[in-house]
Amino acid sequence: MFKIMVVDDDKNTRIFFEAVLKEAGYTVCSAANGKEALTLLDSEHIDLVVLDIMMPEMDGYEFTKIIRESRSTLPILMVSAKQLPADKHKGFLVGTDDYITKPIDEEEMLYRIKALLRRAKIADERKIVIGEVVIDYDSLTVTKGDTVCELPQKEFMLLYKLLSYPGKIFTRIQLMDEIWGAASNTGWETVTVHIGRLRKRFENWEEFEILSVRGLGYKAVKKI
Repeated sequence: MFKIMVVDDDKNTRIFFEAVLKEAGYTVCSAANGKEALTLLDSEHIDLVVLDIMMPEMDGYEFTKIIRESRSTLPILMVSAKQLPADKHKGFLVGTDDYITKPIDEEEMLYRIKALLRRAKIADERKIVIGEVVIDYDSLTVTKGDTVCELPQKEFMLLYKLLSYPGKIFTRIQLMDEIWGAASNTGWETVTVHIGRLRKRFENWEEFEILSVRGLGYKAVKKI
C-alpha cells in the first residue's frame, strides 16, 4: 500500500533492500543516485525514501537539501557506512528524518521505517475518520452510523489511497501501479471503472467526493 523509494548506487544493495521491503509488505521502486530519484518523484507518488549518502551525480546530502528547500515533508531515512558523528550531524542539518549505519540490521531498519511513517501520519492508525465516516483498512469497510459498506479489496484500496492524501492528484497510471502493481496486465481503464463504482456507492454521502481532474487523473476531497 505504501511506496518506498530506495536510492543507492550499489545495485546489490538496491536488490537486497527491495527484497526486505517487499517482504514487509511495501511497494518499492529504486534509483541509482539523487538525480534519478528526483526524476522519479516527478512521476511517482512516494511515501518514504531510504537514501544512501555517497553516490555519483548527486549525493544523499544534496538530494535531501533540495527536497527540504521545496518545503516537502517526505520522510527520509539515510543509510550510510559513514559512522562519524559529524556525518550524522550533517545529515540531520540538511533535513533527514533518521540515520542508520551499515551494516544494516533488517529488523531495525523496518522499525525505523514504520516509526517514520507513523510520525508522518501515513500509517499505523489504519483508519481514516471524516466526520461520522470511518474507513477501516483492516476490515475493508466504510462505516457511517448504522450503515456498513464492505468493499472489494481493489475498490477499498483505491478509496483509502485517495483519502489518505485529500486534494492530491493521482494519475491513472500511478493508481494502477500502486493498487494493481506495475507488472499487471490490466489496462489503466480499470481505474476508471473502479472510480465509477466508488462514486456510485457514495454519491449521496456529503463527507467526501472523488473528483476527476481533466487531463491528469483523480483526487479525493474531504467536504467537512
